[in-house]
Amino acid sequence: MAENAFQTMYRQEFIKKFEQRVSLVRKTVTTEADVNGNTATFLTAGSGSATAKTRGANGLIPARADSLTQTSATLAEWHDLVRKNNFNIYAGQGKQREIMQMSTMAVVNRKIDSDIITALETGTQYAGTEAVTATLALVMKAKAILGNSDVEYDGNISMLITPGFEAYLMQMPEFGNADYVNNKPFETGMSMFRWAGVNFIVHPNLTGAGTSAETCLMYHKDSIGHGCDKDALMTAVGYHDEQDYSFARCSTYMGSALLQNTGVVQVRHDGSAFAATA
Repeated sequence: MAENAFQTMYRQEFIKKFEQRVSLVRKTVTTEADVNGNTATFLTAGSGSATAKTRGANGLIPARADSLTQTSATLAEWHDLVRKNNFNIYAGQGKQREIMQMSTMAVVNRKIDSDIITALETGTQYAGTEAVTATLALVMKAKAILGNSDVEYDGNISMLITPGFEAYLMQMPEFGNADYVNNKPFETGMSMFRWAGVNFIVHPNLTGAGTSAETCLMYHKDSIGHGCDKDALMTAVGYHDEQDYSFARCSTYMGSALLQNTGVVQVRHDGSAFAATA
């Protein structure tokens, strides 16, 4: 006969796994919710870099046409479906239905970012041919490339960076300098911050993150179009009576497209120094 009969205790409040659960990129691009069929069409308009003219010899002012470009993003349907039988929900630890709803939204939000990042990576401007570690000069070069293409410094320039890129930034004296930033970056601990007139977003799922071939991206909001039928964003939850299971499904129809190549700069970065070791 045992002297002790210990009881196993289970914590009913679940602990969230480490994963990206919200879209970090969507608000930094141009979103179009007015969708016809399976396409969202964006219009970029301007003068086409026209210059002012004097009156012609015939006494008439030379006329010109505006530069109008229509770009379409083709929408596709994306879903995530979680299903659990009710016995597993009943016998399982934690709030299983809440876990289902949380995880399915996380999957779709990651897909939104992936879709936009894929469109950004079709840009053909680079801040350098080789992957190097982050420096103030590298950030300023990417920003200058945009400026040389008439991209406005209007507060709508963003940069997606890896945790390794951020780690190098934090070692720069300029990173905490009041001439570059208004808040104290080491105190906020946020994945989004504004520095040197650019909105920085530390994104865990950029191409090559944690390697010697990371792809970081600086871009203007007007360079990327993201088509999404917001009315069709579904977060369905329900119960199947006959088969006794519950489900949670998140669905969206979306697509992204590069609108202006001159508004995107790819920054090749070496973040291998911050990769984990065994």
